[in-house]
Amino acid sequence: MIKPTHLTSNICCHPLVLIFFCLILAAGCKGKKEEKSADETTYISYTVQRSLPHDVKAFTQGFTIHKGQLYESTGQNTSWIGVVDIKTGVAERKIELPAQFFGEGITILNNKIYQLTWQNNIGFVYDLTTFKKLKEFNYSNEGWGLTHNNQQLIMSDGTDKLHFLDTLTLSITKSLNVSYNGKPVTALNELEYMDGFIYANVWQTNLLAKIDVTTGNVEGFLDLAPLTRQAAMINPNQDVLNGIAWHEGTKSLLVTGKYWPLIYVLKIEK
Repeated sequence: MIKPTHLTSNICCHPLVLIFFCLILAAGCKGKKEEKSADETTYISYTVQRSLPHDVKAFTQGFTIHKGQLYESTGQNTSWIGVVDIKTGVAERKIELPAQFFGEGITILNNKIYQLTWQNNIGFVYDLTTFKKLKEFNYSNEGWGLTHNNQQLIMSDGTDKLHFLDTLTLSITKSLNVSYNGKPVTALNELEYMDGFIYANVWQTNLLAKIDVTTGNVEGFLDLAPLTRQAAMINPNQDVLNGIAWHEGTKSLLVTGKYWPLIYVLKIEK
């Protein structure tokens, strides 16, 4: 399990982490201050607390922490859901989807794991303890990211909309348009809910959008371009930024990407 001590002590067992964490500090991976630049974009500042190993074979689609344990889902050629060992970054226990399904986002609520698939229009519900599939559900749009607000599931579909699903019927009860300065923010991908806001990866960018869950307004962005560059130095075959997990105990945000070699632990500065 991920305990607070895991997020504040050194990981000496992974030499690449030590080398590149030093590079991160040298390169100034502190995020931009929360202010408007010449292009009128509001950036939210953050600091990199540390980094953890991540499986470079994982095409990350979903990323979440539940009761101190890190869970990940993947897509592409082999889609799986797994419990990740943070000392190695590799899933120590996992289940694979049948080959016809392209796995997408996951979230955990009421002792169940909920999972989306990309273009199959089918989602799955699993028992959290056994990973036994309990049921399937359908939706008409694509499935991208998934999170919850303790009452409803919240999904993205690659557009500027977030959809709220009833946990019993698993049907969409309402949709929320997401915009920044009056303009739609599209390509919303992996999601994480925390403290009244939804953080979303904006696909094919280095940005995380902070979205007001009641209005759909984006309050600002985290620019993670420095992390993307550092990760690429280790694994040139990495893909886009994708993966957000909130650790409530330490108030830290874990982020990674598809085929990334590292998970970065961030502290958002208010």
